Amino acid sequence: MEPVAHFISAWDGLRLRALEWRSGDSRLPLLCLPGIVRTAGDFAGVAQQLGEERRIVSLDYAGRGRSGRSADPARYAPEACLRDILDLCAALHLHRVGVIGTSFGGLLSMGLAAARPGLIRAVVLNDIGPDIGAGGATFVRRFVSHDPALPDLEACVAYLRSVLPPLSLSTDDEWRTMAQLTYAPDGGGLFRPLWDTRIARLLDAPRPDLWTLFGALSHVPLLMVRGAVSDILLPETVTRMQAERPDMMVVSVDGVGHAPTLSEPVAAEAVRAFLDRLE
Repeated sequence: MEPVAHFISAWDGLRLRALEWRSGDSRLPLLCLPGIVRTAGDFAGVAQQLGEERRIVSLDYAGRGRSGRSADPARYAPEACLRDILDLCAALHLHRVGVIGTSFGGLLSMGLAAARPGLIRAVVLNDIGPDIGAGGATFVRRFVSHDPALPDLEACVAYLRSVLPPLSLSTDDEWRTMAQLTYAPDGGGLFRPLWDTRIARLLDAPRPDLWTLFGALSHVPLLMVRGAVSDILLPETVTRMQAERPDMMVVSVDGVGHAPTLSEPVAAEAVRAFLDRLE
């Protein structure tokens, strides 16, 4: 199933791209929120697995993918992303959704629950919680700020294989797809990041109390997917989250770091079962 690309004008005139996979309307629509410099294309596998008789929508945040870039890097802040998501939901008539949030997208799902509690029916948090491991945060900051300016796609694949945490990608084709969702030719013969590297500046800002934000999810069913060797979502954070939400389901993906693709069998089956119970 191929997605339809939607281009909308944000509240400040910036052009944003969203992808929609739609095979019907009889099941709960899903709003899929990618990681901090990831894009809507990351959820193609999720759409293939879960898209039967439902809408699945994801967004390239401002400064990422095929969405516009701003002269002011403050435009990429979480609050602005949240406003863009709410505008997207209004534009595409998404009034009640399940949210799948990977990493930064999971934090945005907490913000959505606080800002518009009636919008969210359920949430899947993919390898993210209110505390973020220091080692993982350092890697993310370094990765987001770095433009390796690589000569071709195969060099992109080799680079990602060498620097990324353990992932469930096993074939050359899967790694090429990951590289194509991470870097693109710049017109001058080099492959560069599909994001504005100035986004890294936002990672130096003081972090608010995310535990309070996590509390905004208290009214919705919750599933946690964790990479078993993640250095972003640490075991002690999961333990505290479970103490606050004893009903939260948790599934761990063996051998995988930050973050699961959600195409892993154990993750895909858990998400499907979670949604089926809602419906």
